[in-house]
Amino acid sequence: MLPRAKDYRELPEAERGKELSKLGLGSDMDVELQTLQLPVDYREVKQRVARIWKDLQPQFVVHVGVDPAAKAIFLEQCSKNRGYRDADIRGFRPECGVCLPDGPEVIASEVSMKAVSRRAAVQGVEVAFSRDAGRYVCDYAYYLSLHHGNGCAALIHVPPLSPRLPASLLGKALQVLIQEMLEEIEKGRAQNQKLSLCSSSRGEPTGGLLH
Repeated sequence: MLPRAKDYRELPEAERGKELSKLGLGSDMDVELQTLQLPVDYREVKQRVARIWKDLQPQFVVHVGVDPAAKAIFLEQCSKNRGYRDADIRGFRPECGVCLPDGPEVIASEVSMKAVSRRAAVQGVEVAFSRDAGRYVCDYAYYLSLHHGNGCAALIHVPPLSPRLPASLLGKALQVLIQEMLEEIEKGRAQNQKLSLCSSSRGEPTGGLLH
């Protein structure tokens, strides 16, 4: 795990989403990709994330935020419920610094970000995993997605675009990372199916795990 700057902020860089939309996720992946931009606004994010999960019913949501101090791409393993004390672009702070008053203190993604960071390889791009997403709007949105999606979400923090990291290279890196995340999900579900079949061999069939 690499050290993180404590005073990061997300910046609006729509080019990262545009480049990924152009690339897609690879011809061999039967996945529909939709890209949306969220504002740096706690209240708006809370409404939009809830609508994404209710209206679009995605199987997996990936949030991408910009950390201006980052020198690498960070894959965030989990999100925390408390500590959101910094104001958003409208000067608003969540009441008591809490995302969901009755929510668990920490929610982790079902994807092993450490495993993904070890396998993913994009020339010229360093990838690391993190357990602290920073307690700002991206972390806030991530917690909500993990809550609504029962862990079926991810947060990728990226450095700002630069000559060293142009939009084309960042788009390629995001494509590779998301492909690895989807493969990690499939491996986990295959393992669950195997365990489900074994456990049901001596009793009633186990439902809900075979998809």
